[in-house]
Amino acid sequence: MDILLFSALILAITGSVIGFASGFFGVGGGFLMVPVQYWLLTSLGFDPTLSLRIAFGTSLAVILPTALSSTWGHHCRRCVLLRPLALMVVPGIIGGFAGAAIATHAPGRLMACLFGVLLILAAVRMFFSHTPTGEEHIPESLYVYLPWGFAFGLVSGLFGIGGGIVMVPVMTTMLHVPLRKAIGTSTAFMVCSSASGIISYVINGLDVADLPPYSFGYINVAYWCILVAVSVPLAQLGVRAAHTISPEKIKLLFVILMIGIALYMIFGSG
Repeated sequence: MDILLFSALILAITGSVIGFASGFFGVGGGFLMVPVQYWLLTSLGFDPTLSLRIAFGTSLAVILPTALSSTWGHHCRRCVLLRPLALMVVPGIIGGFAGAAIATHAPGRLMACLFGVLLILAAVRMFFSHTPTGEEHIPESLYVYLPWGFAFGLVSGLFGIGGGIVMVPVMTTMLHVPLRKAIGTSTAFMVCSSASGIISYVINGLDVADLPPYSFGYINVAYWCILVAVSVPLAQLGVRAAHTISPEKIKLLFVILMIGIALYMIFGSG
């Protein structure tokens, strides 16, 4: 099979998975997009550090339209908490821009290992997390959401993920937000955090040499088109599933997948 056709097929499959994951779990799908793109680019002979930065940047660029699609579905089901979202948006944008700026100058191997460690911690948190059903104790304080907004945005920009992979467990276990509302609010937050990260990846990659064809800064437009074409419609399917299927039924498989990818990024991506 032609290498370009094979790459397109792999990206299409990846896009379908991350689109569903975005709507169902409130995550951006970067946990899968980043290693897949990294593997494809390094297989084509591109520098590992350059490949990782492109994977991060392109992942964020895919997350934006996918999150928009998911957010609309969750909002229609009254599962987006507007006040906490409004409080986290500005620090989230600042954190996303800062994280992307750091990632575009940090060693690629270090970023790959940190990304793997983050996935393992998120997987453990998700596996053991308790998901509240009531809303009586959801905090409204400005001082609670501002630092968390920055932290979620920073993680998003650093690793090319939406931040939901960390945000959903934190909101359910530490902020006492019901799971479906944590997912909906996380998805809406990703729209803002990914947008600022995208700008940073573009700016920092404009003058870089030896980028793959069809790249705009650290964003590969060809990969972006394939991933978005599949992920956006699948996001709506994920939203519907999130409101009809118990997340517990597939949580274990999701955790195993994250740990598998984490181990690859730590031990097999060098």
